[in-house]
Amino acid sequence: MTTRFSRGAARGFTRGAARGFTLIELMVVLVIIGVLGALIVPNFLERADEARVTAARTDVNNLMQALKLYRLDNQRYPSTEQGLESLVRKPSAGAIPPNWKPYLDKLPADPWGRPYQYLNPGVKGEIDVFSFGADGQPGGEGKDADVGSWQ
Repeated sequence: MTTRFSRGAARGFTRGAARGFTLIELMVVLVIIGVLGALIVPNFLERADEARVTAARTDVNNLMQALKLYRLDNQRYPSTEQGLESLVRKPSAGAIPPNWKPYLDKLPADPWGRPYQYLNPGVKGEIDVFSFGADGQPGGEGKDADVGSWQ
């Protein structure tokens, strides 16, 4: 009796496995995947933009700390002409710093691949260190907004 039941179950299982999925079932699965993708991808892209802005803020803070050490050693910030490069190499133009030493191993580029900007005197503070954001232009909103030492 058990043998008969097993054979019948085996035959029914084989028929169902050979049948496969219908076109409607495949379409439903594709629609579900599409909806999930439409919900998840934009959130992922926004997170990447937020991460770049956070990285820019961190870089600006690190540059400001190096500039403060420069000022402690040399009684002044580097001029705009000397720029942030004076944190890596001793300036040879303008007021030569008397107690210069390397303050950074290398200058970071902003998360969008462009150099950070430096102004002395600054427009928004004693000195300004900033990135123009994703668009590389002054001003902007959201991911295109400037990220600076005044924030």
